[in-house]
Amino acid sequence: MRNNNRQADALRPVTITWGIQPHAYSSLLISFGNTKVICAISLEESVPPFLRDSGQGWITAEYGMLPAATNSRYKREAAKGRSGRTYEIQRLIGRSLRMMIDLKQLGERTLRIDCDVLSADGGTRTASITGAALALKRAVNKLHEDGLLAQKPQLLPLAAISVGLVDGEPRLDLDYDEDSGAEVDANFVMDGEDRLIEVQSTAEGRPFSRDEFDSLINLAQKGVNELLQHWEQV
Repeated sequence: MRNNNRQADALRPVTITWGIQPHAYSSLLISFGNTKVICAISLEESVPPFLRDSGQGWITAEYGMLPAATNSRYKREAAKGRSGRTYEIQRLIGRSLRMMIDLKQLGERTLRIDCDVLSADGGTRTASITGAALALKRAVNKLHEDGLLAQKPQLLPLAAISVGLVDGEPRLDLDYDEDSGAEVDANFVMDGEDRLIEVQSTAEGRPFSRDEFDSLINLAQKGVNELLQHWEQV
């Protein structure tokens, strides 16, 4: 039996608290069980040099873990330098969010998303993407409401979730105990039409079959569709 008596295809309880950082253009605290991430968006009326005079905007992300987010103190990256894992995750977040919108519709401005992990219990990157996507929708709505965009851009609804094979069983939304002992773990970023945006999948204990991979995709589809119910509330 899983922690909290979850079924194999059940998400952890998901909660969203808006306005957690009132000085941000948009912010929220998203919780997947004991995994908790603040996602905050800053608005910058400029773009990177490679986009100047292009009429196109930019979306980028930064990701970090606070020192007490894990069971042993996580050293501040301001002191030790960013790890390869951090760079990989924040690039994943940025790539995913840029799929949501035609960047030309933003004008020459940047939306910078900061994802800070307060508590890590598995699935921090997928919680970050899911929360950041919701925060981005709120930010784009606000740009239109503030008169900075003449038309409200169309956004692609998306979310992300982890899945894996644990003791041979496909499971949705792995917590740390499950993730650390999984034979296979995977992260899926998907849109509201069950299309794939990014897939990260690794055999940790043994190779896995095409049928097993298909079972993980099906679980991820179910989880993403449930997460996207929050999309309609923004």
